[in-house]
Amino acid sequence: MSLTTTDTTLSATPSPKRAAGSTPGRSAAPNDVAPATAHSGVATFAHLIPKLEEYLTPAELKKVKEAYRFADEMHLGQMRKSGEPYISHPLAVAEICAEWKLDAQAMMAAFLHDVMEDQGVKKEELIERFGASVASLVDGLSKLDKIEFQSQVEAQAENFRKMLLAMARDVRVILVKLADRLHNMRTLGSMPPEKKRRIARETMEVYVPIAHRLGLNNIYRELQELSFAHLYPLRHRTLFKAVKAARGNRREVVTKIMESVTSTLIAAGIPAQVDGREKTLYGIYRKMRNKHLSFSQVLDVYGFRVVVDSFANCYVALGTLHSLFKPMPGKFKDYIAIPKLNGYQSLHTTLIGPYGTPVEFQIRTSDMHRVAESGVAAHWLYKDDEGSLTDLQQRTHAWLQSLLDIQKQTGDSAEFLEHVKVDLFPDSVYVFTPKSKIIALPRGATALDFAYSIHTDIGDQTTSAIINHEPAPLRSELHNGDIVEIITSPTSRPSPNWLGYVRTGKARSAIRHRLRTANRIESQAVGRRLLGNALHTLGIEPELPSHIVERLLNESSAKTMEDLYAEIGIGTRMAPLVARHIMTMMDTGLSVPQLDPEGHMLPNKPDPVVITGSEGASAQLSPCCMPIPGDRLTGYLKPDQTLIVHTQECETAKRLHEKEPDRWIELAWGHDLNRRFDCRITILIHNERGTLARIAAEIGESDANIVSVSMDDEGGNASMKYLRFTIQVEDRVHLARTMRGIRKIDSVARILRERG
Repeated sequence: MSLTTTDTTLSATPSPKRAAGSTPGRSAAPNDVAPATAHSGVATFAHLIPKLEEYLTPAELKKVKEAYRFADEMHLGQMRKSGEPYISHPLAVAEICAEWKLDAQAMMAAFLHDVMEDQGVKKEELIERFGASVASLVDGLSKLDKIEFQSQVEAQAENFRKMLLAMARDVRVILVKLADRLHNMRTLGSMPPEKKRRIARETMEVYVPIAHRLGLNNIYRELQELSFAHLYPLRHRTLFKAVKAARGNRREVVTKIMESVTSTLIAAGIPAQVDGREKTLYGIYRKMRNKHLSFSQVLDVYGFRVVVDSFANCYVALGTLHSLFKPMPGKFKDYIAIPKLNGYQSLHTTLIGPYGTPVEFQIRTSDMHRVAESGVAAHWLYKDDEGSLTDLQQRTHAWLQSLLDIQKQTGDSAEFLEHVKVDLFPDSVYVFTPKSKIIALPRGATALDFAYSIHTDIGDQTTSAIINHEPAPLRSELHNGDIVEIITSPTSRPSPNWLGYVRTGKARSAIRHRLRTANRIESQAVGRRLLGNALHTLGIEPELPSHIVERLLNESSAKTMEDLYAEIGIGTRMAPLVARHIMTMMDTGLSVPQLDPEGHMLPNKPDPVVITGSEGASAQLSPCCMPIPGDRLTGYLKPDQTLIVHTQECETAKRLHEKEPDRWIELAWGHDLNRRFDCRITILIHNERGTLARIAAEIGESDANIVSVSMDDEGGNASMKYLRFTIQVEDRVHLARTMRGIRKIDSVARILRERG
């Protein structure tokens, strides 16, 4: 077994060429990167020829050579920071693409992917030389350097939108792009620390989830490791040293498990290849952070992969392993019967191995293993002339098509990118229609997300939902195995409140699109009145000077004041926040100045923004601290003017406040809040029969509502359990009354409210 790590101490002589201001939305600027010694760029085309000859025809290989010669000519004299000829980068990208056996057009695009952007080659010239398909691929891979944007964020979002839409039309765009990003991440060593972190963060937020969504697990893991190494170099080095030191101590246990498993499978007549799996450094770091585990606790779990020869033997091998070691209850997942969204198939089980150590097994066939490692590139979409698309191809096709649907309904690039990021969640839940069709949704999706996943018109006309044959609210979170039925009415229309609890990008973009187009005149009137009232409260006349209007529109996504009024009217912006922003843009506040006892002018401090919890998408209660009425509030204003509401005691809010103190505003709860609010409580109990039922009954008697409940052992002590409830209460007084009632139960040892 081996662990792939990244050398974070690489260096090279920097070049002044293009050293500053690389445009976001693409990989690191070519001349901004230095080569890693382990992955230095190739210098000639010759060593690629045997690999390409394996699957390309002589005519196709000739065209690829022509593309290489053209790229070499165009990049002549252009150097990388290392002093290497720049052509070494396209060659390295092409080498990665050849591993996936991409077709001739994609290989040509790999060589040509920077000629439009760096050398000013026109698309028309590429069409004339190499054909429209290759030119389209190269265009999809090129940045929008010639367009002026209001901000770096807008430029980055627009570049991503261009790339993702090109990907939706032709998946080869993202395959070449991922190869490009992978080589640039491998050669990121000598960048300035801040730029290195920015590129690594961009990779982690966009390219890593795309690679995962397409099932490209090898690239997914390597990009994740490289991003981790550049974002947190000290943590990466520390973990690397710890894993290296611990590996020798684990060898005896790993060997014993391998020998036991191999001999047992041979005795059962099952041909199999058994390999040990070591966790990646980022996987170890994420598990330690998310589950608050020590390094030794994470490393005490051993992982093995069993690759068998047939579908049936997957289940036979599972039974054989269960007879060898005892399975841990609740730790079995069948991703063969219900594959993941990215096509991944495998049986997962956790057993109690020698010395009482947990041992994780993945069992799959060789075909499943190939898809698990290479995803859509294993049987990619352009090899469909032999028959119909596979399930993986159909799912990928459907997701790519959904990008085009979101684009049609989205107002701007930043909103489009926000919706796409939401849909790149790696975790999924699988639910059923009444006709037993399986629908995969991101974890946390609601019944309303399910409705929009069926069809936009069904989502728009939804009135109620039935989950597992019982009526349920549209905001109900779905769980694996739920049977969901949607009730519609032709007269039903989306509500702004829906934006507060849908999770998928498709649902969010469809609702916003419908709200934008429906009752626009009425929304403008409502928004004008709300903004006027908010300005009047701050002592500002509603008729704004023209230079303030111009600045306000430049800093928002609205093209006219009518658009801004409409956004306020439908609830995507809050009038008090817009009014406060206007006040900061004016030379002086127009309200009457306040003086201290000595006659000095006091700073003009506006009243807190009032929160009711029903603002929809314009104000969101943070899930980390779950504010409820009675908590002291503070608000973080995102660049898109969305307000995130935290409690003042929230540790996450305190950390963010240190980084961006200017984006925080004072908030207060409104009066007459006619709704309930989610909060989390943790209860330590003696594990006695009926305790859970008594606690649930007490919560019901206190007029609170249970949203979810989970149970964990207390430090491995079977006699003590942690119960974690998410409940809905009216305010802090209601919560305190509920907790007092629970505390009186004899088997309850401790109860507290979770703050994050």
